[in-house]
Amino acid sequence: MIVLAYLWPLALVPLLLDKHDPEVQWHAKHGLVLMIAELLGFVGYIALTSVVSLAALGLGCALSILLVFGWIGILALHVVAILKGVGGTRLIVPGLSHYADRF
Repeated sequence: MIVLAYLWPLALVPLLLDKHDPEVQWHAKHGLVLMIAELLGFVGYIALTSVVSLAALGLGCALSILLVFGWIGILALHVVAILKGVGGTRLIVPGLSHYADRF
């Protein structure tokens, strides 16, 4: 269930099915918080890239290439979170992880 917690919308599966395990619930909530933060960051990045592309096409294309590295970073973050969760610990992302405790 902890692995599912960090696979974007599949985080709803452990959140809804495994209500008696507080550790799985925390990881599911943390996975949803990460997903929302990543989606908001992606939308902001696309908006910034679109504006820059209108001003200078070459710079906009260069910024688009950086998106690949961003997705690799997000994938690495999810792999580390899964490994720590399976190992029995929690990955604390500064500025984001405290939102998992709020709901």
